[in-house]
Amino acid sequence: MAVARTSRVKPGASPAGEPRWLVPFVLACLFLLCALPLISLVKAGFAGLVSGNSIGVLTEPATYAAIRNTLLTATGGMLISVVIGALFAFSVSLTDIRGKLTLSFAFMLPMMIPPQVTALAWVEMTGPASPLLKTLGIAPPLGSPQPLYSLFGISVLLGVQHAPLVFLALKAGLAASPRDGVEAARLSGASPFRVFLDIVAPLAAPGLIAGAAIAFVSGVGNFGIPAILGIPAGISVLPTLIYTRLASFGSGTFGEIALLSSLIAAIAAAGLILQQRALSGRDYRIIGLSGANAAFSLGRFRVAVELGLAAILFLVLVAPLAALIASSLVPAYGVPLNWQTMSLRAYEEILFRQTMTLSAFTNSLFLASSAALGLLVVALPAAYLMNRRKGVLANTLGILIEIPYALPGIVLAVAFILTFAAPLPILNVSLYGTIWIILIAYFSSFLAVNLKPVMSAFLQMDPSLEEAARLSGAGFFRRMRDVILPLVAPAAGASIILVFLIATNELTVSALLWSAGTQTLGVAIFNLDDSGSSDLASALSVLVVVMVMALMAALETLANYLPEGVLPWRN
Repeated sequence: MAVARTSRVKPGASPAGEPRWLVPFVLACLFLLCALPLISLVKAGFAGLVSGNSIGVLTEPATYAAIRNTLLTATGGMLISVVIGALFAFSVSLTDIRGKLTLSFAFMLPMMIPPQVTALAWVEMTGPASPLLKTLGIAPPLGSPQPLYSLFGISVLLGVQHAPLVFLALKAGLAASPRDGVEAARLSGASPFRVFLDIVAPLAAPGLIAGAAIAFVSGVGNFGIPAILGIPAGISVLPTLIYTRLASFGSGTFGEIALLSSLIAAIAAAGLILQQRALSGRDYRIIGLSGANAAFSLGRFRVAVELGLAAILFLVLVAPLAALIASSLVPAYGVPLNWQTMSLRAYEEILFRQTMTLSAFTNSLFLASSAALGLLVVALPAAYLMNRRKGVLANTLGILIEIPYALPGIVLAVAFILTFAAPLPILNVSLYGTIWIILIAYFSSFLAVNLKPVMSAFLQMDPSLEEAARLSGAGFFRRMRDVILPLVAPAAGASIILVFLIATNELTVSALLWSAGTQTLGVAIFNLDDSGSSDLASALSVLVVVMVMALMAALETLANYLPEGVLPWRN
């Protein structure tokens, strides 16, 4: 009887059945999408320093003010995110409140909604000209300042926008709270507060610190909220300063925006380094059982906690969206909503008359669908390699994929401008100013989003299935078609919807890369609000929110067919 024997593959070695072109293909794609733009950014910044043509931007008062404002708003937003995100994470993960899935789904919506839509909705909800407040008869007197046009307003909205990031970072760790440790403490007579303080809180520290760092970095690179709230008030942060510098193009613009982008990257990196230092030297390993039985019973306080969480969701989600809808139904900002003023004219204008918005719809749908589908060409081979190979190669691939996603979008956009500003070699064609540079930037920015569900499916797949097909004589493409793709198809479908969802509403990257005829939905909303067409901007924002909710609902219907952890709002 013949016995088939398989040998253990050394880390970095080429496993049997792996085509020779696979590693060069994946490395070439990741170099072009991830490494080359960052090399161009570093090169341009260094050249600006050496030549001295751009170094003056670092000493300008406007730059100091932008750095100060960036640090203040990102830190303030981080603190607010930690408070709100931690409250929801602890409540959903450790208590016996009802409707956890609904609360998680609703709480994730602000992160999925574009930041410029969030800012516009809050502007429509507050201030003396708010159509909603005027309709309710509680608007402040005319002439009162808009409270959101301030550093405090920017911080509040950054906190609301990024609170789901803290929620996600905390939730997974809290779900693994030690069940036996909690039960032992309770049997010893410890009160629930004591158990929480001595057992749960210390173990939640890694997730809390990680969530705070992610919220800070996201606040540093956010463009939509500071643009909507800061520009009218003359408040600049580093992303909006880069935007204005690029708009007033000059001889040293590329060097200046490269240096300013490097400042953003340095501040973001400093936040992540502080996170690592806060976690270093501590051991958070859990020994023993863990699971849902570690939840705390709220008893008579359960209804109060549920009402409190619902009130927060009403304030940060329902009320702003209601104000957005009200503003889209009135002819002008400041007009109260009633039966005489109510009209669907803005929606008719957006959907049937405005060439700019129709072009934005077309461009966003094309870019989002192309990125969502096209990224699978890179994500599937990369996930295959990272699953089969261990060691240096897998780590290198992971780092190359994560860097563009971790960088602020404004920095990534500048990197692509610097890379593709000049005509391409041999072809002598420039991508700058075309829709293709936005698409390539989307490929780089969203590759990590596309990869995660696919990688989860590969990790849960039994490798013996592919090995059996290989021993039966099936080639790589036959194994991919008949064995691998059917098993990872649900996760690949989820990754397509996730990337489509995020890319459709993207603003930070496209804000610097768009030109006439290539504007996206995010850019269109920003430009409409900037030009004073608040009703059109609100109507377009409402349509975007409806699309976001529909796509999230579509993902929810696939929940039972997806690997665990793919849908962030599910426990």
